Amino acid sequence: MFILSYNACKKNHVFKKITSAINTDSCAIISLMKLAITQPYLFPYIGYWQLIAAADRFVLLDDVNYIKKGFINRNRILDGNSPHPFTISLDHPSMNKLIMDSKLSPEPKSRMNFLRLVQDLYRRAPYFDAVYPMIERVMTNSEIDLTDFIFYSIRETASYLEINTDFTKSSLVEKDPTLRGQDRIIAICKKLGADTYINPTGGRELYDQESFAANGMQLYFIDMKYDKVKYKQFTEPFVENLSIIDVMMFNSVEKISEMLKQYELNAQ
Repeated sequence: MFILSYNACKKNHVFKKITSAINTDSCAIISLMKLAITQPYLFPYIGYWQLIAAADRFVLLDDVNYIKKGFINRNRILDGNSPHPFTISLDHPSMNKLIMDSKLSPEPKSRMNFLRLVQDLYRRAPYFDAVYPMIERVMTNSEIDLTDFIFYSIRETASYLEINTDFTKSSLVEKDPTLRGQDRIIAICKKLGADTYINPTGGRELYDQESFAANGMQLYFIDMKYDKVKYKQFTEPFVENLSIIDVMMFNSVEKISEMLKQYELNAQ
């Protein structure tokens, strides 16, 4: 269950009966199942993890095309007081391939280099000893399928963070393969029995309330409270939007659990 303020509920028109029961005293929306869907990212930033934590079920959208220079197999960690990009190499990456058909390079050099980089940059971080073994398990596992490799990393990270969200892949959900964009998302939601769909903040121009309402669902966008997810790094100023690795290296699981709640769900 997620809760919006009374005024926010009025503003976002959640009093309109769709499929969720609403307690107007607290404006608690009792949802049968909240679903989130997005592409698989390797050790993504905390906003991605807020989306995971807000959902009952999280779908890795792997039956869409791979995007070069995106965050599927790339991210950033902290080097001094600057972001340091890292990439896990793929075997002949192509935007003409689906993510589910993409493979990691059979040569593990980039993964081993990444482990050494994490050691060099974070060995003095307060939670290095707790976090590093999990990162090492991810990078040394034998999986070379890109989706399954990231799936494993997400499940390992979720376990460390004590997040109980259920995970699946869009390629495992039966649907019309010709559907695209919003229609594909709605089809996945319907197939999995969701009555509430939560989308990352950047998708407002891609989805509309009317289409979801016509299919018996509510649509929300998750907006992170950036000022509430700052934490002490090695030096000032704070470097934001780094990989969840950075968050874990400097914060306890309990502190991160509080950060994961620092968002708003908005219908507009």
